[in-house]
Amino acid sequence: MKISARNRLKGTVVEVRKGATTAHVRIDIGDGTVVTASITNEAVDELGLVVGTDAYAVVKASDVMVAVD
Repeated sequence: MKISARNRLKGTVVEVRKGATTAHVRIDIGDGTVVTASITNEAVDELGLVVGTDAYAVVKASDVMVAVD
C-alpha cells in the first residue's frame, strides 16, 4: 500500500461493531492506546476487517488541534 497521508498508525483490530449503515472499528496501536474509526459497513466487508486483523488507522484532516494540561 502506498498513501500520501503521513499520519499512519499501525495496529490490530480489537473490535468491529456494525450498526445499520456504519461500523465502529477499534484498532489497538500499542501501549494501551486504541483508536476508533467510523466507517461504512461496506468498507468493513471490502477490507475483510475482523478481530485480529492487522490494519492502519490513517488520519487525514485539514485542521489539527493541539492541547496541553
